[in-house]
Amino acid sequence: MPSNFRFDSHINAKQKLKVIGMTSLSSIAMSAYTDLVRLLKDDALSGVEGKPTLKQRGDKAYWYAARRVGSEMRFSYIGEDSDETRARIDRIETLYATSKERQAERSRLVRLLRAEGITPTDRATGSILSAMADAGTFRLGGTIVGTNAFRLYEGELGIRLPLGGIANTGDIDIAQFEKLSVALEDQVNPGLAETFSALKFAPLQGLETGRTWRWAQGGSGQLVEFLTPAFGEETIRDLPALGVSAQALNYLNFLIAEPIHAAAIYRSGVLVQVPRPERYAIHKLIIADRRRDGAGSLKASKDREQAAFLVEAMAEDRPDDLRRAYVTAMEVGPRWREHIANSLKRMRDTMKILHGI
Repeated sequence: MPSNFRFDSHINAKQKLKVIGMTSLSSIAMSAYTDLVRLLKDDALSGVEGKPTLKQRGDKAYWYAARRVGSEMRFSYIGEDSDETRARIDRIETLYATSKERQAERSRLVRLLRAEGITPTDRATGSILSAMADAGTFRLGGTIVGTNAFRLYEGELGIRLPLGGIANTGDIDIAQFEKLSVALEDQVNPGLAETFSALKFAPLQGLETGRTWRWAQGGSGQLVEFLTPAFGEETIRDLPALGVSAQALNYLNFLIAEPIHAAAIYRSGVLVQVPRPERYAIHKLIIADRRRDGAGSLKASKDREQAAFLVEAMAEDRPDDLRRAYVTAMEVGPRWREHIANSLKRMRDTMKILHGI
């Protein structure tokens, strides 16, 4: 269903009209994607060694796999307690026994999804995501943010992404809550520094010696950056579960709250974690208004385009989710409302959708 979006350009100061055509994925592709995510979740549990053990932390409970190593007990984080997690734990012996069958089925589903036209993850990005997943990055709460997350919404929302700059990126941004990283008492294995070294990434030194939060790949120039929510001063913080430091950013807490699983279409699929698409859309409205002049204006334009696309898509099929995210952000405080309002002044059609849901 074609839709018109209006954006202001900082480059020429004129209002431009973009026409983005939305094409739905087939029911076959949607079913295959759902099955792939389910099988990847099964594999994620069956790949953790040890006896499932429930630990209570405050008002929440978390599952760990406990195993003895010498005279010590080691605990590997499985996930937050939920009906879905409990159902998988109840089937854990079956999951162990059927790993080869799942591998073959995942490969079949990925071939089907490629044939149905879903956008695959490119080789360079796929190899990095796969290595980070194997180390436990996403199991331990790491969440892909930025355009690489946007690119993974195709299967979740059942629509083809638009071609061009709106979905282009060379960076991989991973975010995690600092408190979660400390509380988990589990770590990636192997360490991410070792993982990146094997992929020809070198650390980029920041202002604080010994605290690395960015890596660059030789030749390709691809970047991996780590982020964490800030609640005031945007400094460098440590994420012990991931064994890295991270740039703290305000407003990021809204984005990565209650993330969802997604499948990167690479090899037989890679299970990752991304923000909820409705939160991603509203967060982009906030961030677009925070961008500075110069190069930031180009990024702000891309932020607004991604937000507009997701708002249009979700207003049709998930208006309640979109409304909840919008209202939640607007109720936080005047600064949040100001950023959102300033972005929507440039996006009349998107404003009408949000005000009408």
